[in-house]
Amino acid sequence: MTPLQIILVALAAIAILLVIVRVYLKLNSRPAPPIIGPFLNSPLRRVVQPSARVIERSGIKPGMTMLDLGCGSGAFTFAAARLVGERGKVYALDIQSAMLRQLERRLARAGNHDIKNVELKQASAYELPLADGSLDLVMSVAAFHEIPDKPRALREVQRVLKKDGILALTELILDPDYPLATTTIKESKAAGFVFEAKLGNFWDYTVRFKKPEAS
Repeated sequence: MTPLQIILVALAAIAILLVIVRVYLKLNSRPAPPIIGPFLNSPLRRVVQPSARVIERSGIKPGMTMLDLGCGSGAFTFAAARLVGERGKVYALDIQSAMLRQLERRLARAGNHDIKNVELKQASAYELPLADGSLDLVMSVAAFHEIPDKPRALREVQRVLKKDGILALTELILDPDYPLATTTIKESKAAGFVFEAKLGNFWDYTVRFKKPEAS
């Protein structure tokens, strides 16, 4: 086989695998398994979806107190923690203890000893272990659409956000649960969130919302 044929076969295999995984997850309503944790932090992921780009699009600023909802093994937690700085705080929340253990091991590495403002939380998106109106921003990257009852989760996000707090949802087409931006916007607006901006493109986008004033 020629190099081009090998590339085409590999791409076809990846496409088929993504379809299979997407169907499986839709039928079983399960979060991404911990076994893919290393891929979430791989060099390939960092090329396809750089953390700096996601953080900028999400609207994260120094001094913010924020939640990384469905943080997994922490692909974007570290960049967020460094940006919010010593005066800020990042709660890294995932429903799976195995994912949080991977994140904890990464935090313990020598290159991450400067990060002191991350607190791990194992919990469901339906019962966030945070006080009412305590967060400036909630970020979720390629995780929100793994949640079966999205309206219930969005009500919890509204509860923990401060007045004018931000919800930032990022999706990547390589994710088996990838939804169109129009779907993400429709679901969030239906829950009362105020649409603020859509950034990126069809393949990799972030949509930002403000907490509704009445909530």
